[in-house]
Amino acid sequence: MGYKDKYFLWLNSHYIDDDMKEELRNIFDEKEIEDRFYQELEFGTGGLRGIIGAGSNRMNIYTVGKATQGLADYLKEKYKENISVAIAYDSRIMSKEFAKTAGEVLAANSIKVNIFKSLHPTPMLSYSTIHLECNAGICVTASHNPREYNGYKVYGQDGGQITDECAKNILKHIKAVENFNEIKKIKFQQGIENGLISYIGDEVDETYYNKVKDLVIRKQMVKNYAKDLKIIYTPIHGTGNIPVRRVLKELGYENIFVVKEQELPDGNFPTAPYPNPEIHQVFNIALKMAEEINPDIIFGTDPDCDRIGVVVKDNKGIYRVLTGNQIGALLTYYILMSMKENNSIPKNGVVIKTIVTTDMAGKIGEDFNINILEVLTGFKYIGEKIKEFKQNKKNKYIFGFEESYGYLMGDFVRDKDAVIASTIICEMALYYKKQGLTLYDALMNLYDKYGYFKEELISMELEGLEGKEKIDKMLHYFRHSITSSLNGHKIIRKIDYKLGTEKYMENMLEKPVELPKSNVIKFIFEDNSWFVVRPSGTEPKIKIYFSVVGSSSQDSENKMNNLKKAVMSIIDIV
Repeated sequence: MGYKDKYFLWLNSHYIDDDMKEELRNIFDEKEIEDRFYQELEFGTGGLRGIIGAGSNRMNIYTVGKATQGLADYLKEKYKENISVAIAYDSRIMSKEFAKTAGEVLAANSIKVNIFKSLHPTPMLSYSTIHLECNAGICVTASHNPREYNGYKVYGQDGGQITDECAKNILKHIKAVENFNEIKKIKFQQGIENGLISYIGDEVDETYYNKVKDLVIRKQMVKNYAKDLKIIYTPIHGTGNIPVRRVLKELGYENIFVVKEQELPDGNFPTAPYPNPEIHQVFNIALKMAEEINPDIIFGTDPDCDRIGVVVKDNKGIYRVLTGNQIGALLTYYILMSMKENNSIPKNGVVIKTIVTTDMAGKIGEDFNINILEVLTGFKYIGEKIKEFKQNKKNKYIFGFEESYGYLMGDFVRDKDAVIASTIICEMALYYKKQGLTLYDALMNLYDKYGYFKEELISMELEGLEGKEKIDKMLHYFRHSITSSLNGHKIIRKIDYKLGTEKYMENMLEKPVELPKSNVIKFIFEDNSWFVVRPSGTEPKIKIYFSVVGSSSQDSENKMNNLKKAVMSIIDIV
């Protein structure tokens, strides 16, 4: 069936409401119609994510309903009976409506629904899935995407985002739902009345907050001196406002100044069109406040409060937004150093990072005799390892992080958690303040100790069918046309995660990669610099990650510029 056939199918279906049909009738651009219907909104390991609107390739109550029916069928096949699902949602446009739609479909399939009454962070959905012993979890969010987007993350029984095999099985059931009349649905109020839908109580929040506070390492220091740390915090119109402030307040942090213009939930993100703490502009208002307040630290959490960005003052008095890699390296060192001081580092302890995350973590791990484990890009793979460690008892999870501003300490949540991260970051900033240092000073000390690691990301947005074809063409070129060198840079290893092979270019020997298959390629050069090419799993983008290490800041800057120039010259001709 072509895209135009699908378009008319929606227009003529008595299941599609009049408002959505009117939206479709008012589209006069053929390319726009094609983009809305050339495919089903893709369901992957990140669940659903797309632009809100009418069409099979958009986020709406019908695509959400279809995905939920597929999920329900999958759960009933796997667990047979007594099935329950936890649901949370963030501040985005239509999040509450999509969450209720999911609840209505699950309830109609005789699946017990536990749903938060108000918006909650994604990590609290992960926690509640485990705490309430649910078979799955759903969080309606598009994380840090622009306002036009929304999404639907699916979690497994272990509280971690579903990984590849599970996603494939759910997708099989979603595809089996061919018509809208196959989607079972009851009214939300009816689900409440018949006991199939219940609200998650405040006691779940309480247990979560207590576990977060228990993670504090230097408890006495925080108890005695937390009030001395001056903080500016922005929730960026998202879900972090209540949980982050509550936990910090209960730990004794009294000097917290909230960015009022970004305090309240607002899916239009009026002060931050791209509500991502990686984007420096989201901190503009906070930086204006800093001129008067002169804080020790500024930080912000994204709409679903799983990512956190940090701003610190450098040695020239200029505020700088730290990269995700820099925050991760600082936290890795601080956590291990603190645990070593109180003799609590487990002999089988492990820190986990992704394959595109800074190699400084490896150097820090060597220093503390701790294993640094690499997994594929995506925090779901870190969550998967936590589950594995809990089951086989061979390793003890200490900390996990990824370059895209995601961090997790503790194992009672199985996804990145900005509530937890905010407490550890504040503790770390307080510790260094007591030493007469800023976080920037601490970072410079790490560079002096382990080498000047520098990482960058180039993200190319290529929308629609043409964009998808362009991305496929780029990946094909890198996979098959780049061999032993790149513009004079000698390649020593090429890792193709889709083929599951690591090739040593000098002798062409190959060995298997012990990771799940993924459409990602990594090139490693003789000076230990590398770059990775991978398509985004949730957005119409191809991402190129770069990493170098130099003997000084200037040396790493020069190496980075040369590496980027070499790689992008290839991109330009593909």
